[in-house]
Amino acid sequence: MVTRTALLGLAGLTSLALTGHGGALSPLEWGPGPLTVDSLPRVTYVAHRGGAREVPENSMSGLMAAYERGTAQVLDVDTRMLRDGTVVVMHDATLNRTTYTRGAVRDLSPRDWRGVRLRPSDALPGNWRPERPPTAAEVLDRFGGRIVLTLEAKDPESLGGLAAMIRARGLTRSAFVNSNDPEVARRVHRLGLLSQLWRSAAQMRTDRPEHWASFVDLLDVDHKARDVDLVRAVKSGVPRVWAHTVITPAQRDRALALGCDGIITDAPGRLSARATAQRGARP
Repeated sequence: MVTRTALLGLAGLTSLALTGHGGALSPLEWGPGPLTVDSLPRVTYVAHRGGAREVPENSMSGLMAAYERGTAQVLDVDTRMLRDGTVVVMHDATLNRTTYTRGAVRDLSPRDWRGVRLRPSDALPGNWRPERPPTAAEVLDRFGGRIVLTLEAKDPESLGGLAAMIRARGLTRSAFVNSNDPEVARRVHRLGLLSQLWRSAAQMRTDRPEHWASFVDLLDVDHKARDVDLVRAVKSGVPRVWAHTVITPAQRDRALALGCDGIITDAPGRLSARATAQRGARP
């Protein structure tokens, strides 16, 4: 497995490889200009929180590993706000589950944030070391335009800041902004960003996703939903329908058979088309 030490060296090589004339960063595989959603394949694989069964979730080293392995075309992260409005990468409202620290993310200053260290799960494969969780700006700077991103705005008040960062980097066609609230998705659309809306299996029983087709670019549906609800989402007129959070081949195959065109997974190394092709090529 990729170790933290190896990743540090790999990250250095990547940053050199991605540096073009004049020190500007450009994508390796797609030529000049940012990679956009229009370049996504017919079936898209998304590394949920970087691939949380394979790497430390929402960590820079985990995202870097997912990017380098190439088993997903999209990297997914969660965002929260600090006390001063700085947007950072963290799923929970508190630090308790994933770090060595306790307390609310919202209570921290940027200086406090720099002292936080992620606590890698013992269940993860490989050897991962504690590291500082990134800010949203750092993730956008490292990966923006080189791979499509989804950023879930756990704090809707952060939308203005997220929009400004995405626009300033020329990434309005390269990053989805995600929420569970249709009205937040509408706000994302009005800000000129790509809107992603996720829905639980329970919500999908009464949802009418065709009502959202004018402002939702990506519908992110629970793979546990009933067949009829998944099919209704696929036929809603929303351009993309991806299933979350998939961890087994059977779950993947059902979602694809029902018409979903994307798989959001904690295990992209196990489920993605590239990973499957690589295993099939082994003697």
